[in-house]
Amino acid sequence: MIAQDALREAVARLKQAGVPDPVRDARVLLTHSMGIEPGRLTLCLHDALTKDQANRFDAAIDRRSKREPVSHILGRRAFFGRTFKVSADVLDPRPETEMLVAEALKHRFQNVLDLGTGSGCILLSLLAERPEATGVGVDLSKAALKVAAENAAGLGLEDRSALFGSNWFDTVEGRFDLIVSNPPYIDEAEWHTLEPEPRQWEPKQALTPGADGLAPYRIIAANAGRFLTSGGWVMVEIGWQQGASVTQIFIDAGFQNVGIVQDLDGRDRVVTAKSGT
Repeated sequence: MIAQDALREAVARLKQAGVPDPVRDARVLLTHSMGIEPGRLTLCLHDALTKDQANRFDAAIDRRSKREPVSHILGRRAFFGRTFKVSADVLDPRPETEMLVAEALKHRFQNVLDLGTGSGCILLSLLAERPEATGVGVDLSKAALKVAAENAAGLGLEDRSALFGSNWFDTVEGRFDLIVSNPPYIDEAEWHTLEPEPRQWEPKQALTPGADGLAPYRIIAANAGRFLTSGGWVMVEIGWQQGASVTQIFIDAGFQNVGIVQDLDGRDRVVTAKSGT
């Protein structure tokens, strides 16, 4: 089959399945199946697919038709200028989370703690940008930590990162200049309304803590001060409607300079707070 015809059929299948952007996804999966760079697809549309290429593309479109995220099919996701391995065991890195990394990089730090590290994209991006820094990433999920370890190895950051299991601060020791987290923050009611991609294919515990979605912030605010150096910062990603609530949680916990950073759409996305000691 000619690549162009295969692409046309794939777009129709994805449209029928209700995939939001069928043309984009079909093109990405076709280049992946053909083993070519995305920029070369237009030049290769009149080429005949080999049997292996056609089978790979058909399988990929079948998976996407079931609303499996493209990143899971590819096994990777771009984040902050680097490529990270992802799987169903970790939260898929979102562009909004890059705001947390960008904000953290405005501050000086020698060591950083990432709570609920998942794929390790936040911690490892920070370490890659700061060659003199070291960091710790903790997570409840052993499977997630395995993915994070593979990403650390892929980026050559094994020597500057430590990854281990912990329920928030339970097994953490020492003090840090910076604590970061993209905790589960979707409330229980909203989780049931999510699109199939996150709701069916990503770990629920990485998306929602249940109830009002604010429990992780209460835990972080109540404990972070004991693990921060003097003048250290804690920064957390938030849901776009949680700015006022999370800000108040950190103010009540005694933090100073509590502020909100908005994303590129003008929505509240990150809360930052400075140690009061």
